[in-house]
Amino acid sequence: MLSRLLKEHQAKQNERKELQERRRREAISAATSLTEALVDHLNVGVAQAYINQRKLDHEVKIQAGQFSKQTAQWISMVEGFNQALKEIGDVENWACSIEMDMRTIATALEYVHKGPLQSASS
Repeated sequence: MLSRLLKEHQAKQNERKELQERRRREAISAATSLTEALVDHLNVGVAQAYINQRKLDHEVKIQAGQFSKQTAQWISMVEGFNQALKEIGDVENWACSIEMDMRTIATALEYVHKGPLQSASS
């Protein structure tokens, strides 16, 4: 009777060990499946983020190029405006110089017209 109890006990222990081992394998399998699913889900998000980043980089390059062209146009316009202002200043100086010459000529003509005798008799 004691040996039969011992055999029954050992058989139950073996069944429990097998059940425990089977559950351990199932748990490992389930954990592996879960891990793979999580990694796949994360990889999809990372891949989408990478694609979005590449699109943004491309768009930034395009916008930077357009901004550079626009800036060059503005600089050209400002330089043209500055040149026009310089030319206006040159014309103004030329006009002042001509005006001064004309006054000198007018004074000389007035002096010649009146003559030295009129100024001496006056």
